[in-house]
Parts: sequence; structure tokens; C-alpha cells
Amino acid sequence: MATRKEAIAFILQKLGTHGQFAARPMFGEYALYAYGKTVALVCDDLLYVKIMPESAALQGCCEIGQPYPGARPHYIVTEDQLSLNGDLACILRDIAAALPAPKPKARRRRA
Repeated sequence: MATRKEAIAFILQKLGTHGQFAARPMFGEYALYAYGKTVALVCDDLLYVKIMPESAALQGCCEIGQPYPGARPHYIVTEDQLSLNGDLACILRDIAAALPAPKPKARRRRA
């Protein structure tokens, strides 16, 4: 089941999108970006947050699962937890700050 656009809109609204967060489609699902860095995935209408020291606050309240087969484990943030957890935006910003800058894309050479 692919993620619905309504689910993405709900997640971005709960995070308070002031240009800090964006979601882009990726293989029928979505990647959630903070400051241009991938901090979470949205698969089957569920938010999967990367497991890092910066996201340790989610350990006690979230289950751990894989967004797709073969993926690394992530914290699963449900709709209820998204509504109750006001610190999630801060956690995602901290994850983005800890991640390295994205590599620049190689330019294509013309034949």
C-alpha cells in the first residue's frame, strides 16, 4: 500500500513546516527531509525515524521496525504519537544536524 498524500500533509502540518521540512516521493513512498537531509521515511502512512543518538528520546515510546524489506531498523511513529509528541520536530532537526552534508550530484557529460 502506497502512502497517501493526506498522510504526508498531516505529518508536515504536525511538524510545523516553516521551510525546515519537506517530503519528496520515492518509489511510491516518501522521504522526509530536514534542511535537505533525509531524516525519516513515510511508508504505508507511518513515519519511520532513523535510529541515532539524537533520536534516543523515541526509544521508550515507539516500536522499532523496517520501512521496507532489507532496510535498517527505524523508530515507528504512529499518528497518535505524532499528535502527542511536541518534541519530534526538534528531534528531526537534531538528526539533520548530526548527518553529513549530502554529496553533490555528478554532472553528466554531453556526448
